Amino acid sequence: MHFQGIIHILGLLLIFLSMAMLVPIPFSIYYGGGDAVAFLISASLSLVLGLIAFKTTRLDEDLRPKEGFAVVSFSWICVSLFGSLPFLISGAIPSFTNAFFETMSGFTTTGATILTDIERLPHGILLWRNLSQWIGGMGIIVLSLAILPLLGVGGMQMFKAEIPGPIVDKLAPRVTETAKILWGVYALLTLIEVLLLWIGGLNFFDALCHTFSTVATGGFSTRNASIGAFNNPFVEYVIIIFMILSGTNFALHYRFLKGDIRAYWKNREFVFFILILTLATLFIGFDTYRVYGPAEETVRKTLFQVLAILTGTGYGTADYELWSFNSQFLLLVFMVTGACVGSTSGGIKVMRIYLLIKFVLSEVKRLLHPQAVVPVRIESQPVSREVLANVMSYCVFFILIFILGVFIMTWLGLDFTSALGAVAATLGNVGPGLGSVGPTDNYAHIPAVGKWLLSLLMLLGRLEIFTLIVLFSPDAWRR
Repeated sequence: MHFQGIIHILGLLLIFLSMAMLVPIPFSIYYGGGDAVAFLISASLSLVLGLIAFKTTRLDEDLRPKEGFAVVSFSWICVSLFGSLPFLISGAIPSFTNAFFETMSGFTTTGATILTDIERLPHGILLWRNLSQWIGGMGIIVLSLAILPLLGVGGMQMFKAEIPGPIVDKLAPRVTETAKILWGVYALLTLIEVLLLWIGGLNFFDALCHTFSTVATGGFSTRNASIGAFNNPFVEYVIIIFMILSGTNFALHYRFLKGDIRAYWKNREFVFFILILTLATLFIGFDTYRVYGPAEETVRKTLFQVLAILTGTGYGTADYELWSFNSQFLLLVFMVTGACVGSTSGGIKVMRIYLLIKFVLSEVKRLLHPQAVVPVRIESQPVSREVLANVMSYCVFFILIFILGVFIMTWLGLDFTSALGAVAATLGNVGPGLGSVGPTDNYAHIPAVGKWLLSLLMLLGRLEIFTLIVLFSPDAWRR
């Protein structure tokens, strides 16, 4: 393991983070929240330490896969540690455990919060919470590859380590160009949604904050009642559209913008994603009709909530714990399902579910016809056994970690429903869960040990387990 190269890159990331910390300052000054000094101090500390790390080390050789995994894993931990400084210094969250939990939840776009009264926070802190989700949505490393050409050395290793899903979709020959394309699409969606929410009746600050957390599928809000506080159907429909777009592979958006009008419908994963969304909305809609009555309101609230859970956005316009157990169980499944690969969503991903279904069907057919060759195909292309093995091993790891997480959370004193919801919501990067961590509750009551465990689950979910797991192998640390 070449530690100099790793520290060198982490130094660059801290320098970038220090610049990001300056963004909330104008809002702090304009709204008079008194937290501008906290951001200046935090930015200065991050900048100084980043410069020291960058100047005292060097990157003089290509990064191998294990260095790529290490950089990605340590970068998320590093930015979460330093990103918690504004919360601590301003006094908004005086506990280090709580501040780290909130920051990790932000950068991993989980949206789980320990805050009991969000609306009392200064505007600068509110913006920082949502900005952390926007930065983490497309990925810290992908952002760095887009704007810091120095990281082009060994960049593909970090790109592969961070981009979610079983298949990495390169849109350009150079990884830096691919990163720029992805971030260009991401920025375009951000700009359009800000304008639409602003036109729809939100003030600019709320429009900006909620756009940051929508396109990142993060779910942090400036209001205690989340999106439901605005009681604005137009705003809800805009966010519904952008949750769908953010839960879709960003490569498809790029191909659509390049003129491939049928890009979405040619993609089997996207079609399967829309099918799941449609069937779930119809099924749960029959249940929620008794709660909301009018067909339009029933469809809007049901579709919004199903999307918020399936994409991992975690917004709320309704208390789904008032729904039937059947509907709540479906939402629990969607917490760990996630949306499409190459999106900002967490969870297992629709592509893996689709591949597992195709694999099971092929195995059934092979049992009936032992001499037949039955390859698993996606869009007429055969899927290699290596990819299928990766998908199955990922799902096994996911289930084992899920079970272990629930066991530990119940051991810490949570009831079974709350433990199940908390682990599903953090490992799936969703935010709100079930029971005492449901849509109208928060994570403040979780014991400190539990918060650190859930923070780890957020990171495992965001990095799709293997990126972090490989660092526990002795081979990763041998030169």
